[in-house]
Amino acid sequence: LGPYTTLFRSPRNLCIHQLFEAQVEHLGKAVALESSAGRLTYRELNERANQLAHRLRSLGVGTETLVGVHVDRSIEFVVSILGILKAGGAYVPLDTEYPPERLQFLLTDSGVPVVISDQKLPQELNLRGITLVDLAAEASLIEVCPKFNLNSINTAEHLAYVIYTSGSTGQPKGVAIPHRGVVRLVRGQNYAEFDGGQRFLMLASTSFDAATFELWGPLLNGAACVVFPKQPLDLQRLEVFIRRHQVTCLWLTAGLFNQIVSFRPSVLETVRHVLAGGDALSAAHVQKAMELLPTLRLTNGYGPTESTTFACCHAIKRGEVFPNGSVPIGRPIAHTHCYLLDDQLARVPPGVPAELYLGGDGLARGYWNRPELTAEKFIADPFSVEPGARLYKTGDLVRCLPDGNLEFLGRIDQQVKIRGFRIEPGEIESALGRHPAVCECVVVARQNPAGEKDLAAYVVVRPEPAPTVAELREFLLKKLPDYMIPSAFVKLEKLPLTPNGKVDRKALPAPDMNRLESGVEFVLPQTPTERALAKICKELLGVKQVGLHDNFFALGGHSLMAVRMVFRI
Repeated sequence: LGPYTTLFRSPRNLCIHQLFEAQVEHLGKAVALESSAGRLTYRELNERANQLAHRLRSLGVGTETLVGVHVDRSIEFVVSILGILKAGGAYVPLDTEYPPERLQFLLTDSGVPVVISDQKLPQELNLRGITLVDLAAEASLIEVCPKFNLNSINTAEHLAYVIYTSGSTGQPKGVAIPHRGVVRLVRGQNYAEFDGGQRFLMLASTSFDAATFELWGPLLNGAACVVFPKQPLDLQRLEVFIRRHQVTCLWLTAGLFNQIVSFRPSVLETVRHVLAGGDALSAAHVQKAMELLPTLRLTNGYGPTESTTFACCHAIKRGEVFPNGSVPIGRPIAHTHCYLLDDQLARVPPGVPAELYLGGDGLARGYWNRPELTAEKFIADPFSVEPGARLYKTGDLVRCLPDGNLEFLGRIDQQVKIRGFRIEPGEIESALGRHPAVCECVVVARQNPAGEKDLAAYVVVRPEPAPTVAELREFLLKKLPDYMIPSAFVKLEKLPLTPNGKVDRKALPAPDMNRLESGVEFVLPQTPTERALAKICKELLGVKQVGLHDNFFALGGHSLMAVRMVFRI
């Protein structure tokens, strides 16, 4: 079959901040960043980032010094990471919504000597040996720093960021991305329009690698990045924001895309281009979107964090049908190689399912402080004559369609995607297994009544009193992000096993059976409004009853379902 390779010119030997500074020279007065709080031109953003970079250099930040960024999605976040890159360092996003235990792990594992923050850090964190740059407290100190560009001390092969994803061993793992990977993502590409007339929306979490496309796509090409404020997502508010700020291009998780198409497609009426992904796209929602939004350009984007956000893209044609019920992930973007290989690393013919291997400029250097895992997942490229060329084992099962496009078929291992986030159930099982009342547990992805994937935890617990859902949720929320909390907790006498002694996941009962007690007193809704709200909850969550004091999230709700809830209300 051979690798699919598309070649376009790309400044592959330059760093992110060097390319940004080149834009400043030509477009100094053009708007670079915009939010509800204000806007910055390219020159203003460059000067603010330079001042922070000079401050960081004075603190010892240099080539590949990791710097934590505990700042919400905002103009300050962009200034912070650009300043880190200019100083020579690499940024490590520290999501402000993460529980202290997870933040502590990221700090310890990454070994960051400096953390930038614009808010108070949790008191539980051990910051010994870490220099804290409080943007508010040090504002006057930073403002007197020089505004001129620093001498660049990095090459394209040096690290730009380390972003943490779920790990199968029970702990998150840091994916180390060099400058070249980011440059390859947004320069010399044709899967999207990267010109000065575009206005990209920054909507993703700062700890989600989609933010890489949303931020550097515009800033390295002279376009504007429009930052959506950190707040609960509401489709009406999102629509107003998109129209007010004249957003032309945005990226959506597959789940959020489905929500918008189903409940408020007008959100996308004024947008020129939507890239959706993070999970398999729904063919029905894609076709509905193309019917309802005749001027919209829609692209299915595929790629693991280890290949810098996107590896393949498929531009969906108007009237395109999907006979297999799945939307193709398309072909590799520029400077990316795709191989479909069997267990012996031999290429397979078209139509034969096989594991997808990725190569090219987008590959991560590997996993931070995980040499064995890096060696397992990043192997020498047997098809390349370039010294040091590598391939990444994605774990994704793919096949080549007759037209040359690639079709995603599923995972080879247990890894799942929930609302765009990559999750290793083993990490949740490890955390849940540390609860003193849990003897055994297994976590799987199940389809909920709305046809979406949710997590279900099956637990074997110690004798009475059994833990309640509220207790287990509270326990996990101290260790894991909220998107990794199971929607259902099912009590079992024992886990079903296969003849060879492994957990028989196919034999696990439906999540609506043998659920653990919620842990709250059940009180019937009394007023007409309460009964109406309870009815909406029951229909959305697929549960038999909802009490006055029940917690929406403890019953299986999540952020995207809350969007539907608001719409129904």
